Amino acid sequence: MTVYSLARPLLYALDPEAAHRATVRLVAAWGTAGAPFAPARAHDPVTIGGLAFPNRVGLAAGLDKDAEGVDGFLALGFGSVEVGTLTPLPQPGNAGPRLFRLVEDEAVINRMGFNNGGIDAALTRVARARRKGVLGINVGANKDSADRVADYALGVGKAARQADYVTINVSSPNTPGLRDLQSRPALDDLLAASDAARHVDGRRKPLFLKVAPDLDRAGLEGAIAAAIDHHVDALIVSNTTVSRPPLASRHAGEAGGLSGAPLKPLARAKLGEAREIAGDALPLISAGGIDSVDEARARIDAGAAMVQLYSALVFHGPGLAGRIAHGLAHR
Repeated sequence: MTVYSLARPLLYALDPEAAHRATVRLVAAWGTAGAPFAPARAHDPVTIGGLAFPNRVGLAAGLDKDAEGVDGFLALGFGSVEVGTLTPLPQPGNAGPRLFRLVEDEAVINRMGFNNGGIDAALTRVARARRKGVLGINVGANKDSADRVADYALGVGKAARQADYVTINVSSPNTPGLRDLQSRPALDDLLAASDAARHVDGRRKPLFLKVAPDLDRAGLEGAIAAAIDHHVDALIVSNTTVSRPPLASRHAGEAGGLSGAPLKPLARAKLGEAREIAGDALPLISAGGIDSVDEARARIDAGAAMVQLYSALVFHGPGLAGRIAHGLAHR
């Protein structure tokens, strides 16, 4: 019996968003205390965009939105932690309830809407972190922005000064119109502005692009072509889905992005499709439904350079990161 198996009933008794906040605060406090009894991190280095990752397992954006627990999450065994999504100005996000735990399906539906305290506040916390691993910062646009491309350029420019890499998130389904930026020519304008903004002291900070699993073949081809044309260093495939496979939970009809185990087939298929289109021209990072060593290994074998986790931690506990990282290191 693990510590998490004992704690899980207490967390499940809480509203999902309250449980989320409590988890981040606990991990943050543990990291601030020096992460006592932290497990040994697997060493399985991979280089993406010229950046050396200590292992192939990363924490996906969305869990530590405001960069509160960077050191704690890295101490859990992740080789990298991606914080955010961060916007230029603070915003509360969408009205609640907006986060749903689908226990029967090992899934989550969220319609958070880029709730965060703003990039400046998060960067203040980032500056204090010890960062024993790679830190990515995921940036987005404010919901009511009159110029979303300018929002991304501002976010990239600020994040690039402290992040090891910066991710452009145009794939969340929870900000109206945001996914339209995945299509050309809008994506070209956004990536051109972001490419210019990522230069810090004459150096180009690695820039990643995160796309939705709901893109059709033509849309994915366009996104990959734009990414290559604008020197994006990696593609994260993929975000949550608005599609709905058969689900057992009473929350199945909730609006928002679905993640977790039911996303697995779609995420696998979209990774394979992206690999067919991109070939070796663009490194791929796989996210969506990764909940075991075998699943992570399958994504690596299918062409992913590394994987990212999030929703599976809700059902399998924080030790999952270390288990997968060690399993991949000894494959």
